[in-house]
Amino acid sequence: MTDVLDTVPQADRIDTGVVNVLAISEGLSQAVADTYRLLFKSHAYHWNVEGPLFHPIHLLTEEQYNDLFRAADDLAERMRALGRLAPFQLDAMAKGSIISDPAKLPSAHEMIEDLASDHEAVAKRMRKVIAAAEKGNDPVTADLLTGRCAAHEKAAWMLRATAK
Repeated sequence: MTDVLDTVPQADRIDTGVVNVLAISEGLSQAVADTYRLLFKSHAYHWNVEGPLFHPIHLLTEEQYNDLFRAADDLAERMRALGRLAPFQLDAMAKGSIISDPAKLPSAHEMIEDLASDHEAVAKRMRKVIAAAEKGNDPVTADLLTGRCAAHEKAAWMLRATAK
C-alpha cells in the first residue's frame, strides 16, 4: 500500500487541440496566485474592518472571499485538465501575483478602495490570458477567465459603490 502513496504528481501531455499549453497554463498559474492573494487580503480586511459600515463591508468581503476560494479551485483544476501542475508553494504564488500587501492596516475606506483596485488589476491581467487562450484554440480556458473577469468587475463595482 505504501508504494501507491509514493506517487509524485507530474505534468502530462494532454492532446485536445489546445495550442501553446505552457503559456496558457502560466497565465492560469498567475490567475491562481492573484486569486489567492486577493482571497487572503479580502479575508484579512473582513476580520479587521471597523466603523459605521462594519456590517455591510464585513458581509460583502465574506461573499467575495468565498467566491475567490471557489475560483482558485476552478482555475487550478483547469491547469490540471491541461496536463500541467497547479501551484503548490505559497512563496511562489506570492511572487507571481500582482496583489500586494498593505504596509499598515488601512481604514475601512482605504480597504474598500484597495480591494476595488486589486479586482480591476486582476481583471486586466486575466484579459491577456483570455487572448492567449483564444489564440491557442482553448475556448474552455477563455470562457472560465471571461467569467472570472466579470466577477472581478462586479466586485470592484460593488466595492466602489460602497465607498461613495
